[in-house]
Amino acid sequence: MSDTKQRLLDGAIAAIRQHGIAGVSARTIAAAAGVNQALVFYHYGSMDELLAAACRASTAERVEHWSARLAGVGSLRELLAVGRALHEQERELGNVSFLAQMLAGAQADERLAAPTAGALQLWVDEIEGVLGRLLAGSPFAEIADVAGLARAVSAAFIGLELYDGVDRAAAEQAMSALDQLAMLIEIVDDLGPIARRALQAKVNRAVRRD
Repeated sequence: MSDTKQRLLDGAIAAIRQHGIAGVSARTIAAAAGVNQALVFYHYGSMDELLAAACRASTAERVEHWSARLAGVGSLRELLAVGRALHEQERELGNVSFLAQMLAGAQADERLAAPTAGALQLWVDEIEGVLGRLLAGSPFAEIADVAGLARAVSAAFIGLELYDGVDRAAAEQAMSALDQLAMLIEIVDDLGPIARRALQAKVNRAVRRD
């Protein structure tokens, strides 16, 4: 990738962080990148293409950054601890806010919908792998939609970023509630074999009824 194209990607991310999706333009991106705004269209063809490329590149870089730490997670509570650290760091860097702005823009511009969903899917895939590994052998594995749960977790962290901006105490309370849920699941997983078999039988009956 040429230096100018990379500067435009960085400029697009910086402009959205500063102005929001509603205030971003070729002019604000070019100003953040320190280049002529005509280069936006020369290198990317349109604003939408540049924003889509910036979203993909930014998200892929952050997923790669956290991948090793997520791979080392050994429990749901550890996953939430990593999630807390991820939330704090990405909030400080403005990365979750950037993705949230792209999602907001996709509501009004369908050309941003597919690339933004594709970028979010990078997080979903990473988290789905961790959840699948952690829930393997658990009674909850019989009823858990791991792919759906991974999407819910990813969406929750973006929502918490927005919630954090208006009521940080409430956002922290939501995180604590998730921690309590993870603890409950771990307690169930630590039950003895007789209790686990009884629980598994109840789960199986519930699944058959559904």
